[in-house]
Amino acid sequence: MTSGTTPGLTRFNTSADSEAVAALHEVCSSSAWGSKILAQRPYSTAEALFLASDAAMAELTAEDLAEAMAGHPPIGRPKAGDPTSSREQSGMAGASAELKAEMLELNLAYQDTFGHVFLICATGLTGEQMRDALRQRIGNAPEEEREIVRSELGKINRIRLTRLVETTEEESSA
Repeated sequence: MTSGTTPGLTRFNTSADSEAVAALHEVCSSSAWGSKILAQRPYSTAEALFLASDAAMAELTAEDLAEAMAGHPPIGRPKAGDPTSSREQSGMAGASAELKAEMLELNLAYQDTFGHVFLICATGLTGEQMRDALRQRIGNAPEEEREIVRSELGKINRIRLTRLVETTEEESSA
């Protein structure tokens, strides 16, 4: 991961608050998380930004976590026209019809149990690995699952923040 100053980090540090808020919302839809990150600008390094993200994630309330999760589509059903969710869920792209049907069924059962989508840092995982994690986690106690979700959100945020600070100006306007 990037640890120093990059053109993307400089752009984030110097952008107008409204632009930075929009960029942060693409990373995590929790307004509390975004406010905490925004308030600490400028960041001297990408690592400082990542550490601030981790600290902000640790402070989120159950309501803040629910707001963050609301920005994530169910596994196997990325948001139409959203390259981020499609990229992150690419492990499901070539999944069999049977696996997709099983994921839908498991996602619905998970949502009935916990009241929110199953959240996992899907980057680099196969459809089978996501299914197996879902099967394992559906039996968790709600408090345990909330902390796992917090951890998974933190991983997702770091990946997305890395893309934010490594993206060149040309890539960000494309």
